[in-house]
Amino acid sequence: MRFDAGREKMPHVDDLRGQLLISAPTLWDPNFRRTVVLVGAHDGDGAVGVVLNRVTELAVVDAAPPLADLVPDGEPLFVGGPVRPEGAVVLADLEHPERVEVVAFASIGFLPEVVDREALGRIRRARVFAGHTGWGPGQLDAELEEGSWLLEPAIPDDVFHPDPGRLWEDVLQRKGKGFEILRLMPDDPSTN
Repeated sequence: MRFDAGREKMPHVDDLRGQLLISAPTLWDPNFRRTVVLVGAHDGDGAVGVVLNRVTELAVVDAAPPLADLVPDGEPLFVGGPVRPEGAVVLADLEHPERVEVVAFASIGFLPEVVDREALGRIRRARVFAGHTGWGPGQLDAELEEGSWLLEPAIPDDVFHPDPGRLWEDVLQRKGKGFEILRLMPDDPSTN
């Protein structure tokens, strides 16, 4: 079954950086069910990103103490995806995004493994993720074509949503009335 409501023309392969991937109801993979993924890079070699709406019960200070000073006290660790779950990925809203190698969109970028705070400049806010998402050459394009994902341009508030558990629904609401049924559908439609 394909989800075609409000289906939009898929952008060219180089256009997905800074886009949100919103999992469609046909995507049953537990790693991605009802997720919102920010695409950080997408080219002929594949794509990488982070799941924005999977929160753990661990605090960053307990899970990754060296990164605790980047986030507010008590900030939880997020699950960024199934690739290298033992590795930390930091997504930040930067005063000088041009100082990082990977800018997802606007002032939102991925911090390097070793952060020189002086050279980097002011970090307005940050989130720490365990792992990330990844697709090989053409894999994400094929998943988009089969209808596993819906697209929406990202905004900074998506990355730092105050209630990440609601992000999937909130982004679908932003897409408009054509997505209302999907947004209100129970996680398991068979229980309806």
